Amino acid sequence: MTRTVRPRVFVTRQLPGEALGRLGERVDLRVWEEELPPSRDRLMEEAAGAEGLVTLLTDRVDARLLALAPGLRAVSNVAVGYDNIDVAACTRQRVAVGNTPGALTETSADFAFALILGLARRVAEADAYVRAGKWRTWSPTLLLGTDVYGATLGIVGAGGIGAAVARRARGFGMRILYTSREPKPALEAEVGARWVDKATLLAQADILSLHVPLTPQTRHWVGREELREMKPGALLVNTSRGGVVDPEALVEALRGGRLGGAALDVTEPEPLPVDSPLMTLPNVLLAPHIASASHATRGRMASMAVDNLLAALEGRRPPHCVNPEVFA
Repeated sequence: MTRTVRPRVFVTRQLPGEALGRLGERVDLRVWEEELPPSRDRLMEEAAGAEGLVTLLTDRVDARLLALAPGLRAVSNVAVGYDNIDVAACTRQRVAVGNTPGALTETSADFAFALILGLARRVAEADAYVRAGKWRTWSPTLLLGTDVYGATLGIVGAGGIGAAVARRARGFGMRILYTSREPKPALEAEVGARWVDKATLLAQADILSLHVPLTPQTRHWVGREELREMKPGALLVNTSRGGVVDPEALVEALRGGRLGGAALDVTEPEPLPVDSPLMTLPNVLLAPHIASASHATRGRMASMAVDNLLAALEGRRPPHCVNPEVFA
């Protein structure tokens, strides 16, 4: 009896849920067991003998790696964004690229709003203040924050997550402005949001929340000029990609008092160096890229990534395919 050779797949990290067990039943599976991602050299070494890769945003898949992996047929990213993957190079080599859109929309919107509330009401500062034994009595001037109810929220990018944040903002009686490539009439009808240009958004937003993918067009979308145009004392929240904000310009605006504060789930670079000025500024709230970090959502993302990979390895178009022209 002839034994069927199963395709070899390398997964760059352990994943939550049942997805890896399901994948292991169908392929020759290798999983990177360490907490930190595989080195660049190790990733290329593993890719060289693989037909499929399951990657995270920390894993760069580019033309150099692809040149060493002639047998590679599919790369499945456990993320909505795929700026870590050279999609054009993959397409040229007929390598399907999958992602996980929709899986993390509501969870990420929850976390974005948690950052909005945490930054505006200085929750982390208050926690540190109490734990340090500094709280001696109730005071009418202690840790005064910014009202969220009734404030103007500016949303950059009204895709799934941005729209979900807008729905949450409606419950807080916020005035909602947004900018995107085109108006979203359905969102406007649902929550009363108003589409405005970039200049208007920056000038009027009390809180600016970023929800765009990282592309050449959005890199440093918030830079020195934009920070100068923002409302004095405004708050900036970023749960998209770190590269959407110019970090040097951000530090200058925070130190100079132009910006009231920033809440960052993502940074440039990532993780932040321990000597980054952002680590020491009291009006900065930091999180380690965990907007989608719920048990259910991360398990769903892993399952979608496995579905994408298995489909591509079977010659079918993945349910969520970034470059469907590979199957044309």
